[in-house]
Amino acid sequence: MGETEAMIPYLDLRSIFLRYEKQWSSAFQDFLQSGQYILGDSVSAFEGAFASYCGVKACIGCGNGLDALRLILEGYKIIGKLRAGDRILVPGNTYIATWLAVIQSGMIPVAVEPDMLTCNMNPLYLEGLIDENVKAILPVHLYGRMADMPAICSIAERHKLLVIEDAAQSHGAELEGKQAGAWGHAAGFSFYPGKNLGALGDAGAICTSDLELAEVIRALRNYGSVQKYYNLYPGFNSRLDTLQAAFLHIRLPLLSSENEERRDIAAHYFDTIRNPYIRLPDWGPRGGHVWHIFQVQTAYRSDLQRWLEDRRVGYLIHYPIPPHHQAALEGMFSQYTLPHTERIHAETLSIPLYPGLSLEAQLQVIEALNHFRPNELSI
Repeated sequence: MGETEAMIPYLDLRSIFLRYEKQWSSAFQDFLQSGQYILGDSVSAFEGAFASYCGVKACIGCGNGLDALRLILEGYKIIGKLRAGDRILVPGNTYIATWLAVIQSGMIPVAVEPDMLTCNMNPLYLEGLIDENVKAILPVHLYGRMADMPAICSIAERHKLLVIEDAAQSHGAELEGKQAGAWGHAAGFSFYPGKNLGALGDAGAICTSDLELAEVIRALRNYGSVQKYYNLYPGFNSRLDTLQAAFLHIRLPLLSSENEERRDIAAHYFDTIRNPYIRLPDWGPRGGHVWHIFQVQTAYRSDLQRWLEDRRVGYLIHYPIPPHHQAALEGMFSQYTLPHTERIHAETLSIPLYPGLSLEAQLQVIEALNHFRPNELSI
């Protein structure tokens, strides 16, 4: 490969967001003229549109994805369905935010090993972890593929547990005709810029059809207040920014088509990447996965990193350190031995996949992966 080859970025947000430049410029002028700079009509409009998109009765915008999960847990404490000290089943293989929401709410995360094929929470391990102190299951739809929600919800119903979806990576994902965010009792979304439905900064939302919970969370996000200066609960300042809501409302109508672009690129990778030293992800039901991340696995990850760098192909690692080994949680979960989780974190590498990734760039990624050989096997 010649030195003149262009660098293929892991993610090119600029090119994605420039698709919306004209609409955004108009929406920004409307925002300036409106005089509504906190909450207001733009937030309400997006909340209604996203609730309809997900197939739920209510959406409450908030500051970010971590806050979304935290507000759900705190809301359930207020209405008496959870309390401090409860145990919540969470994936071992996830970003630390899932665990932090539980810990910061005064509850205890209990790690569940993943299915090695899907990398999501494995329902086969759930019942062996359920005792009288477990009150909820918090699956994550990792990488854009939904967890096995029929099995998880069946187990939860049998044991009278809440199901709270971490849908931060799964905007628009479907399973059996039902959207991510509509399977559980409540769901937290992140609109971090790199997400399939990304804002221009931090943003998040809660989706639920539990109107009692929605009413409490709507107050909790705004200092615990329903009426200005009258505070019902010791709440938070975690409101969806009005500008971010306006941008998200512009992007939402094109989410399905952008997810289809992602599926087309994923299909191209599946059809053309052939390398015995690289394991491709499992697609599952073809229509449902939205490919927030296309992760490959290899026992030779450090070699693959150097190989891609030499060939000017961007990548990221999601995630190098599992939550139970993070310094932030040092000593809290030393009892855990999670070999499946640790193997995924040691072997996973994410390659470029995003709307607008050119065919030329895809071919450069494919060529690099197909010609990869571990250093120890190179002559």
